[in-house]
Parts: sequence; C-alpha cells; structure tokens
Amino acid sequence: MSPTSTSTSASSDVLVIGGGIIGLVTAWRSAQRGFTTAVVDPEPGGGAARVAAGMLAAVTELHYGEQTLLGLNLASARRYPDFAAELTELTGLDLGYRRCGTLAVALDADDRAHLRELHALQQQSGLESQWLSGRECRRLEPMLAPGVRGGLRVDGDHQIDPRRLAGALLAACERAGVVFHRAWAERLTVVRDRATGAVLADGTEAAAGQVVLAGGSLSGRLAGVPEDLLPPVRPVKGQVLRLTMPQRHGPFLSRTVRAVVRGSHVYLVPRASGELVVGATSEELGWDTTVTAGGVYELLRDAHELVPGITELPLTETRAGLRPGSPDNAPLLGPTGLQGLLLATGHYRNGVLLTPVTGDAMAHVLATGELPEEARPFTPKRFSPATALTEQPA
Repeated sequence: MSPTSTSTSASSDVLVIGGGIIGLVTAWRSAQRGFTTAVVDPEPGGGAARVAAGMLAAVTELHYGEQTLLGLNLASARRYPDFAAELTELTGLDLGYRRCGTLAVALDADDRAHLRELHALQQQSGLESQWLSGRECRRLEPMLAPGVRGGLRVDGDHQIDPRRLAGALLAACERAGVVFHRAWAERLTVVRDRATGAVLADGTEAAAGQVVLAGGSLSGRLAGVPEDLLPPVRPVKGQVLRLTMPQRHGPFLSRTVRAVVRGSHVYLVPRASGELVVGATSEELGWDTTVTAGGVYELLRDAHELVPGITELPLTETRAGLRPGSPDNAPLLGPTGLQGLLLATGHYRNGVLLTPVTGDAMAHVLATGELPEEARPFTPKRFSPATALTEQPA
C-alpha cells in the first residue's frame, strides 16, 4: 500500500492493534514512512513494559538453542544508542538508558559450572564476556554476598527504563500524527480473504489497508482471525518488586546483577533514579496477574542471598505482568497467511531489547511487503501446518 493513499477519519493505511512498546514503535516507524497510522488500545503505553526491568542483555540472556534469536537480539542492541538518542531528541524525555554493564554471578559450585558453560557458549558465539573470581566480583560490587564463587562481567549489556521508553514512544507517535482509538479491538474485519480493519468495543469500525496485530499475550484471542492463523502466543506470568536504594555512601549497586539461585533466575537492576528492580518469577498460570506472598518471598529470599543488604531497603511496589511467550521463545514478525494481516508479537522476555529492530522490520515490511534479512527467520509462517510439514527432517 502506498504511503500517499487517501484516508478518512475512520480509515488509515496502517492499523496497529495493541499499544504496548511493540505496537507503539511499529506505529511510530510506520508514520515516519508516510503511512497514516492508527493504534487501538484502551491504555496505550501499558502492557508488559509496565512490569519489565529493561535489561538490554543480549549476551547474558543467551540460551542454548537460541543462536538464531541471538542474531536478532544483537542487531537490536547495536541500534539502541542511536534509537534512544533519536527518541530523546524528538521528545525531550529521558529514557533512563544506562551503559552500566551486567555482572552474572554464581553462589555455589553447580551455579559456577553452569556459568562456565555459558561463558564457553558466549565465546563460541563471538560475544565479549570476562570471567571473574568471587573476590573480583566483590571488588566491583562490594554489596555482594561473601559466598559468591565467581561471575561473568559483560560490559556490553545495558539497561533502559521501560516505563519511560513507553512514555517517549507515546509522545513520538502523537508528534508523528498517529491517531489513537482508546478502546479494545473486538473483532478483525475480513473482506474477500483480506484483513481490512477492526471493529472496536465502542462500535467504531476502523478500516485500514494493513493491520498489525501487536497485542502481546492477548494476540491469540482476537475474534475474526482465522483459527489456523491465530498466533501461538501464551501468557507467562512474571512478578517483580521495586525498592528504593540509599543515596548516601556511594551506589548500593553500580550495575545489573543476576544469578541462578536454586534453579530460579533472579536479577537486580539499579536505576539512576535510586529505584532497584528485582525480578522475576516465571509462572505458567494463564491469565492470573495476582501478586502472591510466595512470589514476593522467593524473589526477596533469592535477592538476599546475592545482596544481603537488600532486606534493609524500603519496598515500594509489587507487580505482576504477562510476557507473550511463543513456542520457540522468539517473536512472530511480518505477514501471515491472511492478506493484509501482519504480526508483531511473541517477544517473550526480549520485548524491550527487541523494540528498535522490531520497529525497523515492521516499517520495512509494511512499505515493501518483504521482511528485512535479519527478521526473516521470525516469520509467523514458521508455525503454519504446511511449513511445519515441509521442515520435518527426512
């Protein structure tokens, strides 16, 4: 569809369903390409980003079997400095972007062996990380527990404040002329085997040349999408705590600290504002977003093993959110088997990290019909029955 096509008040070139950070970056980049763009969301700027810690951790988040996703993560991480600078220059808003690095530490012999394996995988993948002894870890971060056995220093893993990022993307969209329909999308409109817009909860019929479904964990629940094309996205619950660090006597922590404690991942992300984010549980409990005593206890217990002084800090917020998980933990980007319907969802634990590359990829595919090379492995069509059959080993 041409960016110069005519539009009416209820019609746009591109309709983005979902106003979280992925929907907002898609809408902003789409509008920058000259498309008239609208976003459907009752509370744009909300979603999983309200809960996320904002670690830009392409290296320390590396998992076995996810080397293809690593390529996309690294491509996005490389874009972050310019992306953050562009957003700040445009909106005047500070995103809390910090190049403070990450320290992944081990508390016992098993954790140390696991971290050594991760270090080897990072090196095989051409990533930069430095092995430190327990003493060297404590020299970097004096608040660490005496029992820390060793760690990985990764200076290339940074952080951003996702709430500030969402606010800046909202402001950038408004500045670019994006129209906001503050309602739920009830049904995708399909005419002659083509997506043509959506019917909203307030009765509005929003017509569009192309529709992007960017509804996070809700993406698989939109009525009107053909059943075989519904994205295989599920909610994965995460509970997160926020505490306040003392401002006196130097920094409580100077960089992100993370570890595996008794098989559970825990991280502590210090913000320049004095906030300390502690997360996150990973729970397959459907649509439940209850903050539980058990979840809070486990996070504090594991964080206390890493940094004993944490129990002295004021606890200022507890919250739970839903990550959009996919079958292979990677996002679904680009055209579907239905003409006019594209996806930008399923980012799981990498939504904040993948924001810049997702915006670029979606704007490119909206303008050209083709995904850029780095995004092609993440086509939604990899989950279609026909594709799955053809990809079966002989």
